[in-house]
Amino acid sequence: MYTILIVLSIVLIVLSALPFIQNQHWVFRVPDFMRLQLLFLQLIIFPLTFFFVGDKLWLWILQGAQLALVVFHIYIFIRYTKFWRSQKRNDDKKNASKSVRLIACNIYQYNKAFHRFTELIEKEDPDIFLTMESDSNWEEAMSSLESKYPNFQKVTLDNTYGMHLYTRLKMHRVETHYFVADDLPSIEAELETPDGQRFVFFGVHPPPPSPTEEKNSKERDGDLLSVAKKVRDYDLPVIVAGDFNNVAWARTSILFKKTSKLIDARIGRGILATFHAKYWLFRVPLDLLFHSTSVFIDKLFTYPSIGSDHFPVGCTFHINLGNQSQSKDVKNLDAEEAEEVDERIREGKEEEGDNR
Repeated sequence: MYTILIVLSIVLIVLSALPFIQNQHWVFRVPDFMRLQLLFLQLIIFPLTFFFVGDKLWLWILQGAQLALVVFHIYIFIRYTKFWRSQKRNDDKKNASKSVRLIACNIYQYNKAFHRFTELIEKEDPDIFLTMESDSNWEEAMSSLESKYPNFQKVTLDNTYGMHLYTRLKMHRVETHYFVADDLPSIEAELETPDGQRFVFFGVHPPPPSPTEEKNSKERDGDLLSVAKKVRDYDLPVIVAGDFNNVAWARTSILFKKTSKLIDARIGRGILATFHAKYWLFRVPLDLLFHSTSVFIDKLFTYPSIGSDHFPVGCTFHINLGNQSQSKDVKNLDAEEAEEVDERIREGKEEEGDNR
């Protein structure tokens, strides 16, 4: 028992500390995804280990390091609980736009339960929906929805990075970007609410660093930070949603938030883990949503499984250009961080994908 606890303590400390090393290899980046699971295990192992500490100085040092990481993890996750301040619904209905409903889902290219997703769309009736990993089979399955969603952008790929955007809102312009590779699309659309408020929607899905996909996070980081730099000076309100293949507390997400001057919609609302839909013990929040200070989130939630390895994300929001109550939530880059952003974008463009 003694040996097992010591080994587990060391493993938990190492895994918790690896993400502090800013190396983009998946070995250093994947543990960032596991922080919630690591905290759960730490809260079990940490008190049990005290039974064997005695007068062993090295064990006290080990426990001190474990405690520091527990506190760090609690600090990360408390921001996603109701204990942390979250924006209140704007009561200024005179200047607020009508609410817009959005569904974004990585449908999993090899998922053949097409009807489960199309039935979700028919039932929930969103104004906008975004699919990721949608190939030609999924495009055909969703064609029945086009009469209700006449404005769309289809990027049909068979490499698990296809993307489709459908909306019944007025679409002023739409563009597909390939920031770091010609097979990794992002969709940008300028839309208009029924009462005339324009905004920009960005759908993203960069590749993850993992032992089975990309060996490092260079393409992911470069893609996300390219989006952040593009939207940061937009005059219109912005919403960026999709499968980020990253967690909101990771270094790249923090740089994304600062560069884009957007707000993490999960703050104060919950972690809302979206992947893996079939294995609850390993669930992490990979499908994120960031928004401008003039965008107010009314609801943010996940839907039940539609047969994918991701849960669909639902969001209802409205826009109020005159309400600046969220401006204090915007954090700015310092000079060193700005250089880091440019370097990561450059590396992302130079990187060659491993498995596409």
